Amino acid sequence: MKSVIILILFFVGTFTACSVLTLTPANFAWPIESVLKVNDEGEVNDERYSFSFDAKGIYHEEFQDSLAYLDRELRIIRDVQGYYFMTGIKFKNVYVFLAFEGTMVLDNKILISEFGFDNPVFNQREPHIELIGGDKILKLTHQGIEGNSK
Repeated sequence: MKSVIILILFFVGTFTACSVLTLTPANFAWPIESVLKVNDEGEVNDERYSFSFDAKGIYHEEFQDSLAYLDRELRIIRDVQGYYFMTGIKFKNVYVFLAFEGTMVLDNKILISEFGFDNPVFNQREPHIELIGGDKILKLTHQGIEGNSK
């Protein structure tokens, strides 16, 4: 009987020590978009959120040009789940990234227009990210465009 109690205490202690602390609910959203100038080295930096990364890859993916980032801006917003949405002037796509171990990992590439938006603007409209381009309004999630978009 004594060995059974010791065994039970061992398993309870082992499984309790292995549980992961989870803090819920958590909201990772940025209230408004950040419009970040790409510097000459291809990097963007947002001091408000202590956020920076090398943006050359996203411009090469979008325009197939290794110098397309020069004199450009990226528009970035983060949703409640922690996904980063990125686009820019004349981008045909919105790129959705997740931060993982010091890198930005592409989660989804959402086609928004065959011609790109002249002046795209992101808004936080929980549970969506709204993308406004002229008279077109798209409701985005990390999975793509939701219905009811204009």
